[in-house]
Amino acid sequence: MYKNCLILLGILSSLHLSAQTYQLQDDFEGPTGISTWAGDDCGMDDSFANPFVEGINTSATVLKYTDTGGTYANVRFDASPNIDLSTHANFSVMLYVPSSGLTGNQPNQISLKLQDGTLGEPWVTQSEIIKPIELDKWQVVNFDFANDSYQNLDPGSPPPLTRSDFSRVVFQINGENNQDQVVAYLDNFSLNDSTAEPGPDYSRLVWSDEFNGNGAIDNTKWFHQTQLPNGTSWYNGELQHYTNRIENSYLDSGHLHIMAIRESFSDQGETKQYTSARLNSKFAFTYGRVEVRAKLPFGEGTWPAIWMLGKNITEPGAFWTNQFGTTPWPACGEIDIMEHWGYNQNFVQSAMHTPSSHGATVNKGGLYATDVSNTFHVYALEWTPEYMKFSLDGAVYYTYEPSVYNADTWPFDAEQYFILNVAMQGTVAANFTQSPMVIDYIRVYQESLTKNDPNLEELGIKVYPSPVEDILQIDIPNGQLGKELKLYNTKGQLVKTIVPTSKRTKVDVSAVRRGIYFLTLEVDQQQYSYKILKK
Repeated sequence: MYKNCLILLGILSSLHLSAQTYQLQDDFEGPTGISTWAGDDCGMDDSFANPFVEGINTSATVLKYTDTGGTYANVRFDASPNIDLSTHANFSVMLYVPSSGLTGNQPNQISLKLQDGTLGEPWVTQSEIIKPIELDKWQVVNFDFANDSYQNLDPGSPPPLTRSDFSRVVFQINGENNQDQVVAYLDNFSLNDSTAEPGPDYSRLVWSDEFNGNGAIDNTKWFHQTQLPNGTSWYNGELQHYTNRIENSYLDSGHLHIMAIRESFSDQGETKQYTSARLNSKFAFTYGRVEVRAKLPFGEGTWPAIWMLGKNITEPGAFWTNQFGTTPWPACGEIDIMEHWGYNQNFVQSAMHTPSSHGATVNKGGLYATDVSNTFHVYALEWTPEYMKFSLDGAVYYTYEPSVYNADTWPFDAEQYFILNVAMQGTVAANFTQSPMVIDYIRVYQESLTKNDPNLEELGIKVYPSPVEDILQIDIPNGQLGKELKLYNTKGQLVKTIVPTSKRTKVDVSAVRRGIYFLTLEVDQQQYSYKILKK
């Protein structure tokens, strides 16, 4: 199960060579960032304690920008070597502008200007992109010189993508030629490789529940898990019984409600003072993008979760255990897409539980969101063979990408299923009576999978099985024997050359690193390619 393998994902008609990786970034957390930050006509502190630890940014330090009325106030840094926009045209920065720090009536905006820092007046040949901003929230602002509208101060300057003299990056808040004041905070600046190979195209909807209608949940998609796993209680000091009653899980006006209730309830010989529901999906999968739009319950003691467990878990009473249960927790793997605790309102967390880190795991990330119990938010997971990315409303806040992949750190090469539940734990608020987790939808997207290029099928060439463990098998007719098949990585580097000498060729790929590769074959001056994921 945990051996290296290949998954054939589809077809590419050609190879694209990636440019050399070049990364320019600063998170203002230490000495490893950009060392040339400076302020012009303004105050600048690039190690300021984050005054707004909330939303998508819970980092400790940020850059503080203080315009006290300077006509041309900006912050800047110089880059070496010069910036090559042909390969690196995408800039991003995280920004917070409190309304309390503004005077006047300037438009709320941020400018990114690229300049030649070697000139005595570096602004004379600058190119600039201006973006609108919102006040009183952390936001990510992107500047794309390949696609966004830009302004050249000198109309005679060439287009920015054709230039190689840009060595200075300048940020300015709310414009210039004014004496109005601005306080702003910047974080997580980056200049990214615009030619990097994109991640998987998870755009094909393969499973969902829109929770349309009213009444009972769809029992073709969900299983009520009610059995006390140790005979007397649930885990982690939980106080509830899970039931299959409609009072605890139901559809109302197109939304799923999982309702935690304070009430005395007896089941399986045990009486408890709270009830709720725990739903197992009858769908399991490997890799894809998950999106769940939800509102969370109120009240100290509530513990809602949207999470996943390995289909092979041996947990008593779970839907998949009787047929597939071979592996105990945490070796089965656990993916916590969203957890929330009522005693810490508006904080949500994602976590990974594996044999290498479980229980009080170190593999976790969280953030403070806005009004999670009254407002729907989209909690998402992108699961690939290389990483897990967790996001809130499209903003990524935690990535799990271990340095070593084995059964201890990555038991995530097998199918997982969903669990939706609201537990009751610890001290419950005295005034708590009931509160639901409300879910608008849950959706799973994956890539479109094609096992073989139909043109290669016409030639009698087959590549299988999918997935495979260590050995990729290629069937090739006599007429194509002796022709080279080549395995390339995403940078266009040749990894392996295969020359089939028999109709059935076995290729050992166990030593190939994880990632995306292309297996290519040229026939009659036509190149055919398979896109391959190596795990």
